[in-house]
Amino acid sequence: MTTVRSDVTQLGAMELVEMFVFDATAIGGDVLRWHPGTTITSGTVIWQGQTYDPIPIMVDGFEITATGKLPRPTLTAANIGGVLGNYLRSIGDGLKAKVIRKRTLGKYLDAANFPDGNPYANPATAFPDETFYVARKVNENPIFVEIELAVKFDVQGVMLPRRQVIAGICQWAYRSAECSYAGPPVEDINGNPTTDPNLDRCRKTLDACKARFGKGVLRTSAFPASLLVRQ
Repeated sequence: MTTVRSDVTQLGAMELVEMFVFDATAIGGDVLRWHPGTTITSGTVIWQGQTYDPIPIMVDGFEITATGKLPRPTLTAANIGGVLGNYLRSIGDGLKAKVIRKRTLGKYLDAANFPDGNPYANPATAFPDETFYVARKVNENPIFVEIELAVKFDVQGVMLPRRQVIAGICQWAYRSAECSYAGPPVEDINGNPTTDPNLDRCRKTLDACKARFGKGVLRTSAFPASLLVRQ
């Protein structure tokens, strides 16, 4: 009874804490660690000595059903300022990046999460890790990015088309050969006019493209500058 009472009175003791490791090192990217920001703390979470940053995340479809069908969960993450979308495009939409789902109870989080420490901290007490790989990018807009995950042997070796086209979002790197823009600074990432080259960023939208190439352009599926046609 004493143990039960201590569990229910400890802050967040029985709260399920969910974390994700996005490991893109195999495809030339980085290792990113996230948690939804709605668990025991709205700030960072430290688990097994690693720091997980808060980012609005919604997941669905991790359940394994009795039909025997392999799970194809989806992970939807905030795309504030287009940062996540730009990063994924820089590594081929994150195709085949590893995503590890980690879960434990708030009671067992590292002592560093608590001002007075945590006598119950136990990095070995957790649910088994679940490992998936990015199968495809489902959707992207200025608010969120949605990716579909699959187990390793359910990820096809080749995706056709290799480069996905997302409506309303330019897929090219700003000022690259495909983009072809080589003019003066125009806007920052929020669309505010600027003359500072260090602040010049493209929002990857049709409006941002028009601001650089003129308003007399016809929209294509992904409107890279090399495919834009002036009226």
